[in-house]
Amino acid sequence: MPINEHGRAPAKALHTLVAEKLIAQLKNGTAPWLKPWRAGDPDSFQLPYNAVTGNRYKGINTLSLLTSDYTDPRWVTFKQAAAVGWQVKKGAQGTQIQFVKFKDFITKRDETGRPVLNEASEPVQMLAALPRPIITNAWVFNAAQISGIPPLLQVLPKSPEWDPHHRAESLIQQSGAQIEHTAGDRAVYNPVRDHITMPMRHQFDTADQYYATLLHELGHWTGHPTRLDRSLFNQYGTPGYAREELRAEIASLLIGRELHIGHDPGQHASYINSWISLLENSPFEIHAAAADAEKILNYLVGMERKMDLNLTQDQTGTLGPNPGKQKSTHFSNGEKILYNNVVYRVLSHLKRARYLLENENTGTSFVLSKSDGLYQSLVAAKSAPVHAIITPDKSSEILPARNSAVR
Repeated sequence: MPINEHGRAPAKALHTLVAEKLIAQLKNGTAPWLKPWRAGDPDSFQLPYNAVTGNRYKGINTLSLLTSDYTDPRWVTFKQAAAVGWQVKKGAQGTQIQFVKFKDFITKRDETGRPVLNEASEPVQMLAALPRPIITNAWVFNAAQISGIPPLLQVLPKSPEWDPHHRAESLIQQSGAQIEHTAGDRAVYNPVRDHITMPMRHQFDTADQYYATLLHELGHWTGHPTRLDRSLFNQYGTPGYAREELRAEIASLLIGRELHIGHDPGQHASYINSWISLLENSPFEIHAAAADAEKILNYLVGMERKMDLNLTQDQTGTLGPNPGKQKSTHFSNGEKILYNNVVYRVLSHLKRARYLLENENTGTSFVLSKSDGLYQSLVAAKSAPVHAIITPDKSSEILPARNSAVR
C-alpha cells in the first residue's frame, strides 16, 4: 500500500475521505461550490495548481485540495520542493491526491534473466510500460507549509460593470444550443426539447451573473444523448436529479474560473440535503461527479478550440496557424506571460513548433509543445492580459424545475 513522506498509509480511499469532508462542509455551508466569488473581488478564487509545473489539479484531486484549510492555491510534492530549493516545514502534514501511473521503473535483466549491474554493482533501473494502468496515491504540501517559496502573485480584478463577456458569448454561440429568453425567474434546461430557457438579460445585475447562469444550463445541455450522454431524465428530488445537479455545480465552479466570470451558488442551495444524502449513501459518487465535471469543462472549451480551427480553415483553406492571429497564438523570445500566478518567460523557439520556456517563479526551464494543455492556457492568458501585483506570503434559477427538466 502506498505511504506518504511521513511513513503513514491511508486508512481510507481518497473518494471516501473527500466525501466525508464535503458532507461536513455541506452541512456548514462551506463546500467549495457553495462559496460565492466574483471576478471583481481583490482575492479572486483560484483552483489548486502545482507551483512548479503550473498545471492545475483535476477531478477528485481538485476537491481534495479545495476541502483543505489552506487559501493559497499552490501545491508541490516533497521531492519537487527539495528540487527547487524549497523546504517543507517541520511537522507539516501532506494532503492526499491520486494519479494514474502508466509506467514504472523495473530492474533491467540480461538474456539469462539476471539483473544488469552498473559500475557500482547496483541493479540498473529502466522505465517500462505497466501491463495495465494503476491508481497511485501521492501527498502534496500547500505553499503555506513551504519555506522559501516566492510570494503569491495576485491578479488585479477587472471592472465589475456590465461588460458582455466576449469569450463566454462566443462559446455559447458556437455551441448552437437553442436558447429562449422570457420574462420570469426560471433558468432551466429541458432534455426532451433539448432547449434552454433563460430570464431576460436585463434581469441580471451583471454580465457575470448572466453568463454564469447560462453556462450552468449549458453544462446540463452537454449531457444530452448526442453529446456526453448522461442520465438527465430524472424527477426533481430524486437521487438521479441530485447527481446531475452535483456535476453541473462542480462544472460551474470550473467554468467560472476558466472564463473569469465568477460563481454564484445561492440559487442551488436547495440541493444541499440531497447532496448530503447522495454522498452518505455512495461516497464514490464524488469521484464520478468530479470526473464528469471535468468532461463538461473540456467539452465546452473544446468547442471554443474547434471554433478557432474552423476560423483558420475558412480564412486560409488549411488548418494551421492563422497569419492574422500571430500575436495571440505565437510566442516571441523574451515574452513573459502570467498564468495561475506563475510568470513564464519564452527563452527560444525550437524545432517542430516547440518553445523553451522558463518558470520565473522557480527558475526551472522546460520544453513546451503546442499539443500541451499549458500551451492553450498560455495562449488564452496572453489574449486577455492582466496586471500583476505582489501580495505578502502568509505562514438562476429561483424556482425548482420539475419533471424531466434540469436546472
